Amino acid sequence: MIDPAVELTSIIRRHLQVQGGWLPFDRFMAAALYEPGLGYYANASAKFGHTPQGGSDFVTAPELTPLFGHTLARQVAQALDATGTDEVWEFGAGTGALALQVIEALAEQGRPLRRYTIVDLSGNLRERQRATLAEHEEVVRWADALPECMAGVVLGNEVLDAMPVQLLARVDGAWFERGVAWHDDQLVWADRPTDLRPPVEVPGGHDYLTEIHPQAEAFVRTLADRLQRGAAFFLDYGFPEAEYFHPQRHMGTLICHRAHQSDSNPLADVGQKDITAHVNFTGVALAAQDAGMAVLGYTSQGRFLLNCGLLTLAQTADVRQNAMMQKLLNEHEMGELFKVIALAPAASAPGWVPLGFSAGDRTHRL
Repeated sequence: MIDPAVELTSIIRRHLQVQGGWLPFDRFMAAALYEPGLGYYANASAKFGHTPQGGSDFVTAPELTPLFGHTLARQVAQALDATGTDEVWEFGAGTGALALQVIEALAEQGRPLRRYTIVDLSGNLRERQRATLAEHEEVVRWADALPECMAGVVLGNEVLDAMPVQLLARVDGAWFERGVAWHDDQLVWADRPTDLRPPVEVPGGHDYLTEIHPQAEAFVRTLADRLQRGAAFFLDYGFPEAEYFHPQRHMGTLICHRAHQSDSNPLADVGQKDITAHVNFTGVALAAQDAGMAVLGYTSQGRFLLNCGLLTLAQTADVRQNAMMQKLLNEHEMGELFKVIALAPAASAPGWVPLGFSAGDRTHRL
């Protein structure tokens, strides 16, 4: 039986041959994560879970505690009312845990959904989602792509960070695009001169590595084109532009996750670990605005959840759930590193402030 990592590497080698021996990193990252049946998000590995003993690589907020989804559902309910919509769209739904929490919480609030649509490219994860959401099959549906027109509240938890990025490296004062080549029977880094630049000038002459996010920004522009009415909430780890391209962040933000440990070498164990980069939230906001959407708010995940009433919900939770809640809020864990941005079509923007940004809004820092 062929090792999946070996098979995926062979496919990447064929891509390299077609492209003259060099692939930009975003092309490599797309294959490593999404190649059908072999890429990290397309294969059968566990991925999500609390401990490596179960075969998982990392844990996301919905797996930590249902308090996350139940709190987010309060924001969803307000947004549905404010925009006059009755459907939720979730991108990259993982195990389906967040969808389950939101659907059940909205039902408990007396406002059941007409439809909950999941957009996920992974067939394996779809099967896990179907099992998780079996009791709600009358509400949940799956889609491979966005329709030409849509309405509703859009959710994306740790979605933008998984979109392929391009790498830019300043070496001895000159800028290069960092890509992948094949040498001495292995994948290696290879740089090519480029006219691409970070969106802001990085002071200093020191060597510097960073990412740019054309795919995430293109996704936001596509969403702006299709979402006629509603609002979108994205929760992810990242920074505004001034922090993202800070001179001291000279090694970039690219990182890999496997068995609840991290490393910085995406060229090893291809398809067997997650590859991710922090989100440039300023770039997301500008892409949305250029496409006609309004930025409704931007703040830390901790502040967002507090504004949405997490502490009130936690009063009836058990000790374990309250312990997990601290991970969502603490500044040295997810509370500050993770941010939330809300976007809306111009027609759905006026006249309301999303609950999650009622205090501590940081839009002025974007």
